Amino acid sequence: MTIVKITDVAVAVLIKPDGSFLLSSRPKGKPYAGFWEFPGGKIEPGEWVRDALLRELREELNVVIDQCTPWFTFMMVYPHATVRLQTWRVTRWHDVDERGMTGLEGQQFQWQQLQGISVTPTLPGCAPIFRALSLPTTCLISNAAEMGEKEYLQQLRAVWGKKAANAARNNEFVAGAGGLIQVREKQMSDQQRREFATAVVAIGREFNAVVMINSEIELAHAVAADGVHLTGSQLHTLAVRPEFQWVGASAHSRADLLRAAELKCDFVVLGNVQATATHPGRVPLGWKKFADMVDGTPLPVFAIGGLTPDDLAPAVQHGAHGIAMQRAGL
Repeated sequence: MTIVKITDVAVAVLIKPDGSFLLSSRPKGKPYAGFWEFPGGKIEPGEWVRDALLRELREELNVVIDQCTPWFTFMMVYPHATVRLQTWRVTRWHDVDERGMTGLEGQQFQWQQLQGISVTPTLPGCAPIFRALSLPTTCLISNAAEMGEKEYLQQLRAVWGKKAANAARNNEFVAGAGGLIQVREKQMSDQQRREFATAVVAIGREFNAVVMINSEIELAHAVAADGVHLTGSQLHTLAVRPEFQWVGASAHSRADLLRAAELKCDFVVLGNVQATATHPGRVPLGWKKFADMVDGTPLPVFAIGGLTPDDLAPAVQHGAHGIAMQRAGL
């Protein structure tokens, strides 16, 4: 049996408040010289990922990381090596000295935005990160049957409209879609659910948002939704990924997380982190267990369960991509 050597690499995704991110070119003499990538480098034996990021950014770009959080980990097979890319989001940093951010290894660097990446070629390992960057950090779970369909649609339009207006006013690039929602209305009749989903899709088109349908693949196709969100049981019964632009999945265990990656889902929703009215009898994970479960996960993970917008920061600190909310969403 051939043993494949795996090289662990720490990847720093530096992100500004406007959503722009940093790419740098690979120096001469290295494989893929001239290709563009996210900064970072090999993790030394016994070295923590965060320590590797601190060292690499100081050596490569003359900056010191002030704030960074774990994100997701995935494998890439190149002709010269098999690498495990451990991505972290870096949201605060400062210059080492008066030279400022500088390519200390002779590399170039440029700030980029998803809607207009101007540097080419980029390494294949950039693609999963670009994909994750296009996901908003908040996922709404609809509860129109509880709130009232008309009221819910009005509030959804107001929330997404305000978000779009603020971004335009501040000249910000909002990373990814204008919003992300999962239509989950089990209390509605089939016809009501179809009509409601159709209305949500129409609003989503207006604000460039991603609309996904919970579990019902046929309904998602019928209303031309952007994707489908799989249940835990669907994760383990479907043989192939459904044909949509976006596929998410609910997870309650480490095995679910790994199966979602095998099925080539784009993200997972893991919970419940705290006590929730949706699952009153289920014991909450808590943030520590959540962090342990998502450590090294190959997909971005949304935390769910009794969360509010105030929980976004602690969720990210514990390895989440973002948060999913139902009753506190609008």
